[in-house]
Amino acid sequence: MSEGTNKRNYPWENFHGPNLGYVMEQFDLYKSNPDSVDIELKEMFDQWGSPSIISNQQIGTTDNETMNAVSMKKVAEAVKLVTNIRRYGHLNSSIYPFESTVEKNEFLRLEEYDLTEEDLKHIPAHLLCEDAPAYVTNGLEAYQYLKEVYKSSIAFEFSHVHNYEEKTWLVKMVESGDIFRPVTNEKRKAMLKRLTEVEGFEQYLHKTFVGQKRFSIEGLDMLVPILDELISKAVDAGSNTINIGMAHRGRLNVLAHVLGKPYEIIFSEFQHAPNKELVPSEGSIGINYGWSGDVKYHLGANKQITEESKVQAKVTLANNPSHLEFIDPIVEGYTRAAQEVRTEKGYPKLNVNEAMAILIHGDAAFPGEGIVAETLNLNKLTGYQTGGTIHIIANNMIGFTTESRDSRSTKYASDLAKGYEIPIIHVNADDPEACIAAVYIAMEYRKKFKSDFLIDLIGYRRFGHNEMDEPAMTQPKLYEKIRKHPTVRQLYGKQLENEGVIKTEEIENINNEVQTAFETAYQKVPKKKDSVSHEIKLPKFVNNGLPELKTAIPKDRILELNNELVTWPENFSVFSKLQRILERRAKALSEEGKVEWALGEALAFASILEDGTPIRITGQDSQRGTFAQRHIVLHDVENGNTYSPLHRLKDAKASFAVHNSPLSEGSVIGFEYGYNVFAPETLVLWEAQYGDFANAAQVFFDQFIAAGRAKWGQKSGLVMLLPHGFEGQGPEHSSGRLERFLQLAAEDSWQVANLTSASQYFHILRRQADLLKREEVRPLVIMTPKSLLRNPLTVSTINELTEGEFKPIVEQPGLGNSPEKVKRLVLCSGKVSIDLADKISSMNEDLDWVHVLRVEELYPFPKKIISSILSKLTSLEEIVWVQEEPQNMGAWTFIDSKLREITPDGVPVTYIGRRRRQSPAEGDPNIHKKDQERILTEALTWNNEK
Repeated sequence: MSEGTNKRNYPWENFHGPNLGYVMEQFDLYKSNPDSVDIELKEMFDQWGSPSIISNQQIGTTDNETMNAVSMKKVAEAVKLVTNIRRYGHLNSSIYPFESTVEKNEFLRLEEYDLTEEDLKHIPAHLLCEDAPAYVTNGLEAYQYLKEVYKSSIAFEFSHVHNYEEKTWLVKMVESGDIFRPVTNEKRKAMLKRLTEVEGFEQYLHKTFVGQKRFSIEGLDMLVPILDELISKAVDAGSNTINIGMAHRGRLNVLAHVLGKPYEIIFSEFQHAPNKELVPSEGSIGINYGWSGDVKYHLGANKQITEESKVQAKVTLANNPSHLEFIDPIVEGYTRAAQEVRTEKGYPKLNVNEAMAILIHGDAAFPGEGIVAETLNLNKLTGYQTGGTIHIIANNMIGFTTESRDSRSTKYASDLAKGYEIPIIHVNADDPEACIAAVYIAMEYRKKFKSDFLIDLIGYRRFGHNEMDEPAMTQPKLYEKIRKHPTVRQLYGKQLENEGVIKTEEIENINNEVQTAFETAYQKVPKKKDSVSHEIKLPKFVNNGLPELKTAIPKDRILELNNELVTWPENFSVFSKLQRILERRAKALSEEGKVEWALGEALAFASILEDGTPIRITGQDSQRGTFAQRHIVLHDVENGNTYSPLHRLKDAKASFAVHNSPLSEGSVIGFEYGYNVFAPETLVLWEAQYGDFANAAQVFFDQFIAAGRAKWGQKSGLVMLLPHGFEGQGPEHSSGRLERFLQLAAEDSWQVANLTSASQYFHILRRQADLLKREEVRPLVIMTPKSLLRNPLTVSTINELTEGEFKPIVEQPGLGNSPEKVKRLVLCSGKVSIDLADKISSMNEDLDWVHVLRVEELYPFPKKIISSILSKLTSLEEIVWVQEEPQNMGAWTFIDSKLREITPDGVPVTYIGRRRRQSPAEGDPNIHKKDQERILTEALTWNNEK
């Protein structure tokens, strides 16, 4: 290669510092496997060889003597050395409050790279650290500078971030020193005061309410100033909503100091004293309770920021039970809802700057709870991304009594985030200003790249898991250190005092001021009264049933909507088989007046959008439908473009969002619940691919969707679609676990339906959309069909949409015409109802002795309607519940007692179905068919010996 050619074309001359280190890394990979590197780099390596061959011009030397002193190999080894400092320097950092910094890693020593200090002196600084300050003039100074940068009380892990622009930006922020912004003395004093409040609050609770649980923040006190700083910077950047999710550790302190929950309210909750009169009639704090309530360290709150100098903003701490990380996707749902405008047709308009999520994780829970990984996976997905969540691991190095070595297989609690290319900063919780620097880079990164960032705040836990535990029983050595260790308030106060920022008297004045505030608040708390037991008082809407709502729409409107639903642009090429399906669907309605299941759903959606209610539906295959039945997003066979007629409805007044979800139930249903709670005017639907997949989201059903209103006053109108039905497909795709939803049914927790016709589905969706605006709103669980999607017996007439309404009970057509002759009343629900109807249609015999009721809405139980029908059956001898599920599953255990309450005296209630079983269904389709036929035959056969 000639010198002239080198000057004009040699590519490595443009690489310095970390960039040069990166391409050298890639060259090592290239040598072992040329196909393992990016195609452009491979071509460069093929043509130009090793990037370590650096010319005089690159090194910046004009002196031949210097050139002789610095061999090319020395330069290459020096670049490797500083690259390893960047990659592994965190292992040598001072991020643990109880560990002194020692040289731990051999690869940071010059001799391991065949280098001396003299060698480094002859290498220009910019080759090793192009972003170093001006006082760093040679390679030795660059090496020493980088060691100091990467071994301080703040450590960096960026090597797993593959995006070149992001990684370069991160390294520059760190190595230029931009991460450390000037902190004024006023701000330093304010931070000391905040730490005094944080520590003083915990100590006051400890001495005033002896032995009561509070899950103290002590040892991670800097969490509160970090949240203060995050919220301030988010508001300055234009966010008007900040949503926080966290478990119970430190929650009371966050409520008091970040959310502004008055001390007297918190004290009264410890005192078990009446506290309603303590809630300010106006102000920044919003506190919501349900009728059964929750413990104080699970409650959330809202705070309104109204300072004139700031954008008006709302800060929300989400209610969270002791399932730790399960709040994560809910807060993400809150945040997405706050970022979207849903008042126009098409997809909602998303602006991620409108809101920000902050998730505070436990160090044992972050790697231990699978829901964390499921939630992290959402951060770049179209239907779920929120423009970057700030994650904080409140890392006290212990989970309950379990040490880190027993709770995770990774070095750091944060290592899970590496798989999602989330930048990680580890920071010592005893260094306040390093913590503030971590916040700065996190927020700047979010602003620039709209992506997640993780701060691993490493501290300790001053007491046991709760304040009644004795931690020294299991960690005696650790707690010997903790007892002797000064608090961060003490350390920082001493630091500021030594630097002349504050005087001893000022520190004492701050302490006295804070203690006075606690005492003043405590004096407002009523004295504890004698314990009096009271029944829980339910709100009026509970158990009053749903209001009568008109859900039918005119025929001409249905026909017009259908025309729009089966129309697409002229230049849009629909898959030929699908085009025939859609055209047949249109013809069936316009010519025959028939509405099948998927069309009933589409018409419901379209009419709801025209009424001005936004819709969001997600699930693993929701655009097409698991069973290729929905097709609300069409794909152009020529170019792959997509089109949804629901986005182009002429009279739509609201947005329609439909997203295929990742292969996750927990994170997605948590997200949708959160979205619905934060955007209560939106009809939000989550669809399981099969009903039994909902098993993986059981915590959300138990702790949030069914109980959130009773515990926290948290309203939801979420719709859950769970394909259910026994069709010989084995145990895993038969049951949506109807029994579990009925077990949780109480105090109008939700509606549970098992439907058998398109019109019923149409009306219940429209009813739910109307309920969203009302106090009576509650979630809706629907056991949806599989094979019945195309069964002629589920098809409805257009008149059932234009003149009908949702019916909790449907009487079997053709039966019950002579009520005085009926001896057996059969009640059933879902697919078995259609199986019975099919069998009845094939029977050529007198069936006046039997009547069949389909219970379409199992909860609230339609007691009045069934009682009214029973009153007409004067010759009734028995009531039979028929189901396809095993006896210990399905609706039987719920319905048995309900039926006995309304059954006439002397009339037995019996069961026909499968026997009690461990597994929901048979694995052999032939056995299934045989058992199903037995059930149907028994239900429709009268035993004359009775």
